[in-house]
Amino acid sequence: MKLFFALLAAFALNLPAFSSPPNIVLMLVDDMGVMDTSVPFLTDSEGRPKRYPLNDFYRTPNMERLASRGIRFSDFNAMSVCSPTRVSIMTGQNAARHRTTNWINPDKDNAGPQGAPDWNWRGLKRGDVTLPALLKVAGYRTIHVGKGHLGPRNSDGADPLTLGYDVNVGGAAIGQPGSYYGTKNFGNVGGKRAGFGVPGLEKYHGQDIFLTEALTLEANAHVAEAVKVGKPFFLNFAQYAVHAPFQSDPRFAAHYSDSGKPAPAQAFATLVEGMDKSLGDVLDQLEKLGVAENTLVIFLGDNGSDAPLGGEHSVASSAPLRGKKGSHYEGGVRVPFIAAWAKPDANNPAQKRLPISAGAVQTQSAAVHDLFPTILGVADAKVPEGHVVDGRKLDTLFTAKPDPTRSSQFLMHYPHGPHRSSYWTSFRDGDWKVIYHYFPSKDSEGNRYQLFNLKTDPFEQENVADKEGAVLKRMMQGLIAALELHNTVYPVEKGGGGTIAKPVLP
Repeated sequence: MKLFFALLAAFALNLPAFSSPPNIVLMLVDDMGVMDTSVPFLTDSEGRPKRYPLNDFYRTPNMERLASRGIRFSDFNAMSVCSPTRVSIMTGQNAARHRTTNWINPDKDNAGPQGAPDWNWRGLKRGDVTLPALLKVAGYRTIHVGKGHLGPRNSDGADPLTLGYDVNVGGAAIGQPGSYYGTKNFGNVGGKRAGFGVPGLEKYHGQDIFLTEALTLEANAHVAEAVKVGKPFFLNFAQYAVHAPFQSDPRFAAHYSDSGKPAPAQAFATLVEGMDKSLGDVLDQLEKLGVAENTLVIFLGDNGSDAPLGGEHSVASSAPLRGKKGSHYEGGVRVPFIAAWAKPDANNPAQKRLPISAGAVQTQSAAVHDLFPTILGVADAKVPEGHVVDGRKLDTLFTAKPDPTRSSQFLMHYPHGPHRSSYWTSFRDGDWKVIYHYFPSKDSEGNRYQLFNLKTDPFEQENVADKEGAVLKRMMQGLIAALELHNTVYPVEKGGGGTIAKPVLP
């Protein structure tokens, strides 16, 4: 740990001088899938945005506003559950490498009956190389507002202040709020949800205010303070919305009362719209403070949709995609992603260094661990020698051009269960996707191998593993090589005395 901070200090001495370093806002929405929005992210065969019925159900005018100022990605991938994605953003590493391969139960190791016994349940710890720690050394005020979920209770990772943040409001070991209502003290009460109260919002207890609004007020206040003292800021605004419990935000309930959707789906939609209002309030604050031209805004979800519509492997919650949060289908890993300067200005020096095409769509694939090198590049912050980074900068993709230097591969490893999909690894390489099930079961339709061509079958309706033997073998060779490259951990055989279950070729 001492060596890490010594390296950080050395880097700080060699940082270039900025007249006005760009600010960075990262807005991470919990459990928001690519279809939980009025912004069409999926595209047709020509790469043009294509609307589907769910785009007409949700109301997200501020996401539309942000997308009109920047670029959206149609094929942006996250891990299928939250903590792995969050640690990947913090470290620039695929979850297979950092080994936080499951959501972190705050109170007990939740590897699962056959889960990888040496997975990283403890999450991040003090002294780890993290995005906010590196930005802090680069001169940024680092602000965390909202969900943390980076370590269990009483661990270093439970408190964002130990991981490089100057400010923490709301971040803790919990993965969801006990309540969204201020009248319920955001869950800081007794009963079955005891222990899931959101910390740091005591001033709002007993008030008729929704959690999303309280967090937004805090985020805007801390941004204003950073601007007041003349420091560039990094705001990690990690919304608790739109995670369960699906409690209706009364500000927007009337918009969905005649939708014909069940009550939980209506409540979910109000959470989406409340989150969107929060985004708009942050954008308004940046303009009010006069820093919008010099602020990069990155918006994304942390895993696939958990909308209470249909089953976990059906075409429903993420329609037309198959599956939802926790599943091995695209609905489990595809998330919305938008990058934009809060107020485009071609003459702004920061925008000249990182141009972003306005109103554009990028169809080339990217993933959550790409944010780490991209954000550090914007801030001219350095990565200590020896820290492995799996992500690649998104700079070229932000111009709406393809980046021929980027790999088209994406590895998703989940050696845990029981869950919506249990004990599996998926591997993307170009148009092909293979899914390996360590212990075939009902959620894999009894298959050990599933193979899909996402160009001809983007909604994963036909498993062609039996028809495309040569492709299946090649893809499995790629999957195994990727797992070995990341030095990953594996589940264990049932009754096998701890024997690990590695994937095998067909």
